[in-house]
Amino acid sequence: MKEKDQDLLETVEEVFDTQTVMTIYEIMRKGYMSKLYGVISTGKEARVYWAKNRKGEDVAVKIFLTTTSEFRRSIRMYIDGDPRFKGVSGDIRKLIYTWARKEYKNLQKMYEVGVRVPKPIYQLRNVLLMEFIGEDGVRAPLLKEVELDLDEALKIFNILKYYVAKLYHVAKLVHADLSEYNVMLYYEEPVLIDVSQAVHVDHPMSGYFLRRDVRNLVRYFKEEVGLNIPSEDEVLEEVLKWKG
Repeated sequence: MKEKDQDLLETVEEVFDTQTVMTIYEIMRKGYMSKLYGVISTGKEARVYWAKNRKGEDVAVKIFLTTTSEFRRSIRMYIDGDPRFKGVSGDIRKLIYTWARKEYKNLQKMYEVGVRVPKPIYQLRNVLLMEFIGEDGVRAPLLKEVELDLDEALKIFNILKYYVAKLYHVAKLVHADLSEYNVMLYYEEPVLIDVSQAVHVDHPMSGYFLRRDVRNLVRYFKEEVGLNIPSEDEVLEEVLKWKG
């Protein structure tokens, strides 16, 4: 029990440092959240919690960790070169705040152009509030977690291909980490998640990231699902020539 208690304490201290707790209180005072429940998703950079707003509606609360510098170097490539985030300090806390703001702005832009993502609600420092994708505190499954028949899979592949093209040509963004682990299925509709790393098309590595996104889609649907779909180069050309 002592070991379990220690593990829980370390997890709580990792996420809920004093500044984060004060940020949550401030968000509550502003009326965006009234109750915070358990964690629904964990990752190297953040934890996602189920919460309720004052109307009793479900809200997802993503809290970016500020007590670790493990991924500081890896996120730099997605910030440096993005014209929206010039001159960002190397201070880890300020860097994480920028990372949270970047995801919020990416969600806003994606949502505005009609790409299905969690609707962004509010962001303050390292805390991001957005639409809860799921029911009663249970998140919707990831694409990786769902078994699809070939007709369903083809429909979802075409929607995701359309989203990649629309992001690139309309939102002027590249997801930059698109895979079966960053897509949820909600009422048979794909929802893109974890978009903090998404870059502007003017980013010097946007072309590389776009090809990687397409490669991941083709690999998953061709090799894992068994769809007979075009090659990576053919899908990429289709995305680049997309006219809407």
